[in-house]
Amino acid sequence: MTMISPTTVLAGQVLVPGRASGLAIALPPLSFWGGYDAERGMIIDKTHSGYGQSLKGRILVMARARGSSSSSSVLAEALRNGTGPSGIILAERDLILAIGVIAANELYALDVPVVSVGENVFAQIASFTATLEIDACDAARPASIYVKDSEEGRHDA
Repeated sequence: MTMISPTTVLAGQVLVPGRASGLAIALPPLSFWGGYDAERGMIIDKTHSGYGQSLKGRILVMARARGSSSSSSVLAEALRNGTGPSGIILAERDLILAIGVIAANELYALDVPVVSVGENVFAQIASFTATLEIDACDAARPASIYVKDSEEGRHDA
């Protein structure tokens, strides 16, 4: 296994400002509508590879969301309940997820950042298990993603 430097810093575009940290969980596209239980904080889509896993307090690393615009309300509810991710890193800008997080941030005074990164940065982040810190407090500047305690290729999340 290749160890990534604990000082690795990657850049992203701020979609929703905020600051977060947590263990990364890289998943294929997920629809929160019908795919995530906002009460229990579990992926309930039996066809999804993350079935049974929780996003609570994790940094969700996902290329894009899948499915319905109702995912915004499910994500906002999960964040309100404390069962949602602490931050989200996407390969593609996703308005549905951003709206859910913006609503939760505004209604419930939460601080959940959403950032998008280029394909190369996304592939790097998605390839290892790590504790990530997102600093996306200033929408006028690129977000900083700090990678800590990383092991490339290890996916035991």
